[in-house]
Amino acid sequence: MKAYAFMAAALCAAVPTLANAHASLETGKAGANAMYKAVLRVPHGCDGAATRTVRVSIPEGVIAVKPMPKAGWQLTTVKGDYAKTYNYYGTPTSSGVKEVVWSGGNLPDEFYDEFVFRGRITDFPAGHVLAFPAVQECDTGKVAWIEVPAAGQDPHSLAHPAPTVTIVADAGSGHDHGTAHAGHVQGPIGVGHAWARASAGPVKTGAAYLTVTNTGTHPDRLLAVSSSAAKRVEMHTNLTEAGVMKMRPLEALDVPAGESVTLAPGGHHIMLMGLNKPLVEGESFPLTLTFERAGAVDVEVSIGAAGAMDAGKEHKHN
Repeated sequence: MKAYAFMAAALCAAVPTLANAHASLETGKAGANAMYKAVLRVPHGCDGAATRTVRVSIPEGVIAVKPMPKAGWQLTTVKGDYAKTYNYYGTPTSSGVKEVVWSGGNLPDEFYDEFVFRGRITDFPAGHVLAFPAVQECDTGKVAWIEVPAAGQDPHSLAHPAPTVTIVADAGSGHDHGTAHAGHVQGPIGVGHAWARASAGPVKTGAAYLTVTNTGTHPDRLLAVSSSAAKRVEMHTNLTEAGVMKMRPLEALDVPAGESVTLAPGGHHIMLMGLNKPLVEGESFPLTLTFERAGAVDVEVSIGAAGAMDAGKEHKHN
């Protein structure tokens, strides 16, 4: 805390006056043991000077961080060891991204911009506050949003409060891996009931199923799917030709406005090829779906019994 205060004082000396708006995270609440999409909002430059670099420090307990590239900015990461080893979908993980840096850009003082990354928040109690200290490096001087409020302190009383996330109950914790997860909502697009069958022996392929719901007024398209659980992930569909069932790749999947599209056994599905390890009943793995309008949506896929036709009743998260 003293180090943060010293840095803030030193940087304020370089930039004596600032606008009232401070850097913040678009979503200030998250659940433990869940993926979190962080949108860092940077409301201005440095008191007249344009911002050229934005740095974000990743707190201990937030792992598997992946930042989003940004047009006009060079994206780099600083990696290091975690304080302990975490379990990331069955894989012991002891190191990862500790800092994300966007540099070489141009954010004038009169403009606003957003910088995006995602990561998994590990086990924290409800009410715990995670700080993501951020620094703007400008043509002249710096602004450091790194002050962390003490327990019960109003962050608005600080000159340079760090962007924070508060852990809340029942928002990604208490998973029942025997049922399908409700997944994630990105704007009007919701992805839920994501499940897969356990591997029948040491096979290298698997399939995932889910439901995509578009509550918006514009159609969207699912363009790509990826997962750290497999070397290649594709959308496929089953067709019957001359009485023979055949599987064909799908380049994209249309999701009409106001409708739901279900991927299920015997129809559209997601193929996992080159599995890193067999799918084990009761476990789960991450899946990222990229939509034409909504962008990336992260979900967790529950693994049910081998040969199951449905993962069972959906387990919803708040």
